[in-house]
Amino acid sequence: MGEESKAELEGLLEAIAAGQERTAVLTVLRGGPAPGGAGQGGEAGTDAVVTAQPMLGDDEPGGLLYVRVALPPSERYQDPGLMRRALMDDPLTRFGASLDLDQSARGLVDVIVPHYCTTASVLVLESLVAADEVHAESGSAVLRRIAVTSDDRNPMWTATFPVGEVLIYPEGTPYREVLDTARPVHLPHVDVGAASDIARRWRRHPVSDLLTGVSMVLLPLIAKDTLLGFIACTRVPGFRKFDAYDVEIGMEFASRAAIVIDNARLFSRERATALTLQRSLLPNRLSAPSSVEVRHRYLPGSKLVEVGGDWYESIALPGARVALIVGDVAGHGVRAAVTMGRLRTALHTLANLELPPADALHVMHELMIELGEQEPHFATCVYAVYDATTGTIEVASAGHLPPLLVSPDGANDYLTIPPAPPLGVSGGAAIESREFTVEDGSVFVIYTDGLVENRGRDIDDGLARLQNIFGPGSTERPMEDLAKATLAGVYADHHRDDIAVLIARLNRLPEDRRASWTLPSDPAAVRRARGLVRSRLDEWGLGDLTYTTELLASELITNALRYAPNDPIELRLLFERTLVCEVLDRSAALPRLRHAADDDENGRGLLVVSQLAHRWGTRRTAAGKVVWCEQTVPGIDPDPSEPASSWPGESHHRE
Repeated sequence: MGEESKAELEGLLEAIAAGQERTAVLTVLRGGPAPGGAGQGGEAGTDAVVTAQPMLGDDEPGGLLYVRVALPPSERYQDPGLMRRALMDDPLTRFGASLDLDQSARGLVDVIVPHYCTTASVLVLESLVAADEVHAESGSAVLRRIAVTSDDRNPMWTATFPVGEVLIYPEGTPYREVLDTARPVHLPHVDVGAASDIARRWRRHPVSDLLTGVSMVLLPLIAKDTLLGFIACTRVPGFRKFDAYDVEIGMEFASRAAIVIDNARLFSRERATALTLQRSLLPNRLSAPSSVEVRHRYLPGSKLVEVGGDWYESIALPGARVALIVGDVAGHGVRAAVTMGRLRTALHTLANLELPPADALHVMHELMIELGEQEPHFATCVYAVYDATTGTIEVASAGHLPPLLVSPDGANDYLTIPPAPPLGVSGGAAIESREFTVEDGSVFVIYTDGLVENRGRDIDDGLARLQNIFGPGSTERPMEDLAKATLAGVYADHHRDDIAVLIARLNRLPEDRRASWTLPSDPAAVRRARGLVRSRLDEWGLGDLTYTTELLASELITNALRYAPNDPIELRLLFERTLVCEVLDRSAALPRLRHAADDDENGRGLLVVSQLAHRWGTRRTAAGKVVWCEQTVPGIDPDPSEPASSWPGESHHRE
């Protein structure tokens, strides 16, 4: 003991005599010269943790002193058995449980330092980081340094060898040799000449100072006969130099670590493939009537959760209507993404066929049942159609969370939809829809369960949080701010599922942009309709479209008179980005386009409509059907592009 520690030692001995246990940090002397004390007979001092424990018995009371002293640098790597046990037993199991490449690399260097060396860095092929296919490459391969650590408290190591650096090592260096040979490179002692040569070839001068006097070993990472990268290990001067047995231990560790790195690579590649597939299947832009403003957000699951099957859709429909859809395929991975793509394509087609929401989801349910014969699948979905001419929204749900409707006065509530099982699940109630009247300026929110549910929060708390976001005053906020607010605080959840959110601000089409007339079931209604169309187009400044629109209206009304001769007919004009002419009658029979023969006296009306209109179609209503046609308006783009400040997929968030 040093002189200054003898008083504390006396206190420990007194505690033993009193039958007490006590611990103190004392200075103990080693049998070597103290730093800077060479030639003066000094002795090296170091701190020791000393624990005094009393021993009780029939004889004189005594005690035990446990003295714990750290090994000096020269003895740190003396025991190969201890080194092997520290590297091979628990650590590999611990950091090998992660499938994240960066996290695995950090765990690797934290194990190898301090048990094997004083500094270490992990370098892997750049193609591995990019989740590409890894091929056998030569020494000129592009590498990325993904982890660096040291325990000598010298910041120059991390400054000279920064994490994230992408580089190609120069020829004539040991780093190039390990890549060319795929064998370990052992440099027992790097003298000043060798260190200077590496620094000169690399054109990185601090390398010379760092490597002078070190002992170095480069351990290749090889999995399935493919070189993935290497681990650079060094022991700074003052520590035992690497020998052949150390290289053998290091290679055993590197071979196991390579398996961990390769598993992380395979997982990253599969996840990147699924994520790319999913993003390619999601829409890059959304369409809606001019009176409806739509925003979306899509956030993939965290790296600890595989890609899921969430999707969203906003589809502008004829007659100033819009289909708003959000769905979630059960499961994760490529299969869920592929199923999501199938469902989205099918729903897009059904929306364009103008099926009501409940009917569309029923068709989707039958499709999922058919797909389930090959491989079980099920999905939840909410489907809404908003009519900007009547201000009503029809909603149907298949096992999905309820939509949130926010009124202009700030009141919000989750809509009550008739319950139905998820798509693909047999049994249960039939899918039904419900219609709601919506005030102008209301906000409609549909979402997937990842937004309101996670492992540490009850779903009721998540639903309450969403209601608080869309509280009083929210309908007056910019839509982009509302979209950002919905995802606030979800990024830190490392077990987060993927999230899809669709937000729509609903407004009716202005009254001066729509006109509707009820006409009697009389041939004279055709002439009256032409006069009404002419007058309204003059008011809208669309005189160039008068002749064509009159002809189209005449043909549609004539068709309605043929199939519904005893019921009134409704004619409607809508001036939005396009000019839409609609004729509503009480007949459920849908007209069919056919080519009349030369001697036929009728059957050419819809052919004329298809030739003159930009688009035309039909849809059933509760009372009958609607036949519509659409014309482009000179100077107005019928399919406007995204705002100049955005880019496709801007709202597909990445981490």
